[in-house]
Amino acid sequence: QVQLEESGGGSVQAGGSLRLSCAASEYTPRNSMAWFRQAPGKEREGVAAIYTYGSGTYYADSVKGRFTISQDNAKNTVYLQMNSLEPEDTAMYYCAAKNGWITYRDLFHPDEYNYWGQGTQVTVSS
Repeated sequence: QVQLEESGGGSVQAGGSLRLSCAASEYTPRNSMAWFRQAPGKEREGVAAIYTYGSGTYYADSVKGRFTISQDNAKNTVYLQMNSLEPEDTAMYYCAAKNGWITYRDLFHPDEYNYWGQGTQVTVSS
């Protein structure tokens, strides 16, 4: 059964850190994985992405230098280390997996992804 399960969300003060994890079941075919977020009343936006069998990582401008995406393929897990958190980072964070090729230009297009987790809430207070 294909499954993505996020964990690690929570409430922190501005300037704090959180690490999100996304565990994929062994049956989840994936060529790339990404973290998206969605705040109330806003569209879902790509935050960070990584190719499963490569070393390329990609970030939204709003999180560059603060967030780091990484993966442990032996554990089928992708991480998002979030430092220097800001109130504007408050959102539901979702993990997504893409089965098949995707160009770097499409990594932050939600419609490209085949599988999604249920999300984990991140709340940053000022």
